[in-house]
Amino acid sequence: MDLKAAITFIVACIPFLLFTVWAIVDVLMKDFGTTGRKALWALVASVPFIGAVVYLLAGFRQGRKPEKAG
Repeated sequence: MDLKAAITFIVACIPFLLFTVWAIVDVLMKDFGTTGRKALWALVASVPFIGAVVYLLAGFRQGRKPEKAG
């Protein structure tokens, strides 16, 4: 693989990486009722790209953002 192809591949992977990181951060910031459910969604979201898509379609609306104090 030449340098141009490697750079193109890396640049093409960045959106998928950011999508996965977003899903993980979103899981960590929400309350899913139990620690086990939160851990399960964190595990699902951490699977590169596919896990983030599954989380977006099935788990995103299940969690609730905690109420802000004050």
